[in-house]
Amino acid sequence: MQEKKGQNYLHGAAILAAAAIIVKILGAVYKIALGNIIGDEGYGHFMVAHNIYNLLLTLSTAGLPIAVSRMIASADALNRRNQVKRIYSVATVSFCLLGALGTSIMLFFPNALAMFFRDPDVAKSIQALSPSIFLVCLMSAYRGYTQGHSDMKLTSISQIIEVLGKVVFGLLLAQILLKRGLPEAASGAIAGVTIGSVLACFYSAVYVKGIVRSRDRKVEVNDRPDRPGKIFKSLFSIAIPVVLGSSVLHLINLIDTKLIMKLLQDKAGLDVNAAAALFGVYGKVQTLFNLPSAFIVPLTVSVIPAISAFAAKRKNAEAAETTRASMKMTTLLAFPAGVGLSVLARPIMNVLYPGSLAEGVGLLNILGISSYFVCLCLITNAILQAYGHERLPIFTIIIGGVIKICIAYVLIGNPKYGIYGAAISTLICDAVIAVLNLLLTKIVVPKAPSYRKIFIMPVICSLVMGVAAYGSYSLLEKSMGFLGKYSMLVSMALAIIIAVIVYLIAIIVTKTLAYEDVKLLPKGEKLAKLLKIR
Repeated sequence: MQEKKGQNYLHGAAILAAAAIIVKILGAVYKIALGNIIGDEGYGHFMVAHNIYNLLLTLSTAGLPIAVSRMIASADALNRRNQVKRIYSVATVSFCLLGALGTSIMLFFPNALAMFFRDPDVAKSIQALSPSIFLVCLMSAYRGYTQGHSDMKLTSISQIIEVLGKVVFGLLLAQILLKRGLPEAASGAIAGVTIGSVLACFYSAVYVKGIVRSRDRKVEVNDRPDRPGKIFKSLFSIAIPVVLGSSVLHLINLIDTKLIMKLLQDKAGLDVNAAAALFGVYGKVQTLFNLPSAFIVPLTVSVIPAISAFAAKRKNAEAAETTRASMKMTTLLAFPAGVGLSVLARPIMNVLYPGSLAEGVGLLNILGISSYFVCLCLITNAILQAYGHERLPIFTIIIGGVIKICIAYVLIGNPKYGIYGAAISTLICDAVIAVLNLLLTKIVVPKAPSYRKIFIMPVICSLVMGVAAYGSYSLLEKSMGFLGKYSMLVSMALAIIIAVIVYLIAIIVTKTLAYEDVKLLPKGEKLAKLLKIR
């Protein structure tokens, strides 16, 4: 049974990808609407609080769901049900303790955190977010348990519930509290995140309780589970390197936040509100910059237990095929998305954020390309972790992070670059990490795939698509003037449709999308027949 699940791991990824599309669309609606409600300055306050939250949440949860899913997948592959139950119970206690610590820091020290980031108006938002850390930690235990059994339903539905709560309650509270001021409106938007976490956590608890009861009714194999202390040690030996790697990345983002706010005030001579406005535009662009990664995170979640299960059975050929397919799918999905964001930056920013500062277009030009390297980092990190090399990504992230901070410090303080320095440093950082990860993957992974076959043709097809997108938009914009204020929206929508069609034709005609790739998808053989891929 486990073998079948492992071989069809992309089915689980497809479930998560479908949820990710819904979550990202709703999340984008939330952030875009919020950005237009509270403006660039208010959004800057929101982003400062959210970046603090992300670091503490990462410290609490980043590696543990991965560790739980990997350990449970391995135990389940060996039919050790008692071991699975023991892993789950130890993980749940660990998650709760870490969540309580993270919540306490944000709840009791909001003013100190706000002053450190040179934004005193963000304290209320920090407090409003604090309960979410404990709730998300608890949910992570539930998600790790189900992911280890290749059950992606809980993760998918709980994410949708979480973002729905954020959209409905966050936007409503932001609108209501706007009359009291931008800091209050930002804290209202943040409170929606907490409400969404409460609803998703309740659903997760009910769902997992039903699964555990169902499995308890089955005849247990006569296996003796490891002692809790041993499981705890194993759990954290896997989790800590992942936590350190992810925390370094979020710590770098926090340093970036500090640098932007400080340098824009001290070097560029802006007041705190003007600096927050520029940082708000940067945050708005990051909302779009993060969209492509939504389709890769599901792959990473499914890849880890799949490769772990194959490795436990010493099936190196199957693990190698999983590695190849996941890397190729990442490039097929993420590279054209990044190119599209970059070449259509002007209409995207003006349609989604009308009236926002003009710097947003240039920022998206740069970060659009960077979004692909982020996706490549995510999938290579997952592959290295699944093969048991959790520590390696830490070093690549540190190297990239140091480069990012140095470049950001030089460029942001230079009036010639200003806020663009943050985007340039991000692009260089992500590219360096991705290249180093690829080199490490080639060295340590058994039967590592050929990168030439994975990357060359998808990149060429994506560049052709980018030319089609830019050219068609330029022509359409000139001919759609009669639509008035809607001309840019219609031209952009049609250009995106044309670009997608051109890309699909390119990857099919050039056989970049092979039968071996398509058949791993749900209904893959039927899809291959429909697309006439052999």
